[in-house]
Amino acid sequence: MRIAIASDHAAVELRETVAANLRHLGHQVIDLGVPLGQKADYPDQAAAVGCAVVRGEAERGVLLCGSGIGVSMAANKIAGIRAALVHDETTARLSREHNDANVLCLGARTTGPLVALQCVEVWLGATFDQRHQRRVDLLANLDRKRAAAAGD
Repeated sequence: MRIAIASDHAAVELRETVAANLRHLGHQVIDLGVPLGQKADYPDQAAAVGCAVVRGEAERGVLLCGSGIGVSMAANKIAGIRAALVHDETTARLSREHNDANVLCLGARTTGPLVALQCVEVWLGATFDQRHQRRVDLLANLDRKRAAAAGD
């Protein structure tokens, strides 16, 4: 699977750990993040990953910042992105099964490396439960309403 990944400066080390594990699992990693020591704003990093997913350059995305909150808020501004901030294996699994999340968000200051790696693996292994398609369609409708309100 092609997975785009990025982080702001607060989560570079965890991003590198996650990216290395994804490669170890056989995934193609598109690392759009900044190197250690370089400042980065989370909205820019979220846009890079979200746009890569929407354009089909990556099948899924992983975003990290200090809390995970900023990247999740920013990524969800991009039409077609369903970004989920997760804290454990259960929320990671449910974000795929119930919400068909295509971007996983993690907080480097709130989630340790072992839990983060477990979240990513569970998320990648989970499949969307079609019983929830109506709700995912409603999310897509919100994207269209936002575009119409903006005059896009």
